[in-house]
Amino acid sequence: MKIFASMLALLLPAVALPLHAQTYPAKSVRVLIPWPPGGSNDVIGRIVMQKLSETLGQQFVIENRGGASGAIGADLVAKAPPDGYTIMVHSTSHVGNASMYKKLPYDTLKDFVGVALLANQPGLLTVHPALPVKSVREFIALARAHPDQINYSSSGNGSTPHLSMALFAAMAGLKMVHVPYKGGAPQVTALMSGETQSSLATISTVLVHVQSGRLRGLGIASLKRSTALPDMPPIASVGLPGFEMDPWVGVFAPAGTPRAIVEKLNAEINRAMKQPDVLKNFAGQASDPWYSTVDEFDARLKADYDKYAKLIKLTGASVE
Repeated sequence: MKIFASMLALLLPAVALPLHAQTYPAKSVRVLIPWPPGGSNDVIGRIVMQKLSETLGQQFVIENRGGASGAIGADLVAKAPPDGYTIMVHSTSHVGNASMYKKLPYDTLKDFVGVALLANQPGLLTVHPALPVKSVREFIALARAHPDQINYSSSGNGSTPHLSMALFAAMAGLKMVHVPYKGGAPQVTALMSGETQSSLATISTVLVHVQSGRLRGLGIASLKRSTALPDMPPIASVGLPGFEMDPWVGVFAPAGTPRAIVEKLNAEINRAMKQPDVLKNFAGQASDPWYSTVDEFDARLKADYDKYAKLIKLTGASVE
């Protein structure tokens, strides 16, 4: 009997974990989005979490905690119980913050587990119509011929548009002048007014202006075409081979969250993103769903962690 009891004690944890996942979620889930309401991270997160509420029968309750490029909200999640009832929707800024900030109250890789990717948010190399270029190759040639004479706008020092253009310039051997603004809207306004001549803004911020002819798009920063601009070629295929800057939005949980729960959330998220209404809503945000396994997201996190560290060192961007 003692031997049987000992064997049973060893087996119980292995049995309990899958059973826990089978009954998950048994109550509402707190979804922390470390950005203000109305931004792309918030909108995409709400689209998917609303679908999870419908399919899993428990409310996935959104809580916005903006500030410090997502670091304030991320800290709350890092310190939350790892039981699957606190998760986070965050962007690529999460891995970039590790190099942007001299000190964070958490470890970006060790204190979180990646659950699933939600969507990509590629940038679009965009120029003012007065600039005499109509392709990526022509833009590179013009910038090479006129070093430090072409300004490019971004949504802030160390932002994805800033780092994207910094990578573009480094790979193409260009010298351009960076002009940071406080957000995506003023970044695009500056480009349309002629204060700057170029930008690598997210598609959603410039789409309407490109379609109206007020701005000219040259190429997208991802390796695949965007459904929002299906005729726009990837920069890597039309002038700068190997260039890729593909920001994403993803779901995280505190480190230590049972793998079975993480896997269940991953499967449910991927299933939700294949529903017609979700796909339609994503298209309205000029974003494409990005399906991934837990391990694929983990690999992407580690690769982008290193990539952003190199880019931030290249640009000298930092936040005290």
